[in-house]
Amino acid sequence: MARSTNTQFAVAVHVLTYLAGRTDGAPVNSAELSGSTRVNAVYVRRVLGPLRAAGFVRSQPGVNGGWELVVPPESIPLSRVWSLLQGDDPVLGLHGPDPTCAVGRGVQKALAQLDHGVADALASHLGRFTVADVLAGNVGQPTTASSSL
Repeated sequence: MARSTNTQFAVAVHVLTYLAGRTDGAPVNSAELSGSTRVNAVYVRRVLGPLRAAGFVRSQPGVNGGWELVVPPESIPLSRVWSLLQGDDPVLGLHGPDPTCAVGRGVQKALAQLDHGVADALASHLGRFTVADVLAGNVGQPTTASSSL
């Protein structure tokens, strides 16, 4: 099976879970997060930007600075993380066929409709889980998100 090339959601969930699991209260620098996720620190910071704008994390500048989770992990549904990073981008990776091709236009329209259904189903499924569920290893059985709905 082909692997997705967009890893932003996976990196975001990883980083949020990493921050949620910290018990010392100290900020975590981008280099440490980069090491844990095995992606470039610049990429980690790019992924954290929308999470900061949403009020999930904050960054502290300076030598002892870094990233901190500012809300309880059970208040971060994975569906929200997905929407922050995916936005309205197609889930299925739609292509741009030749607009003069009748088959291409029909396929594109059908795929766009399928994509909306897939996106809705994905958001619904992810909405059953939170960062706390990932931290606890409970993604097979929704607990926190479903109990707060």
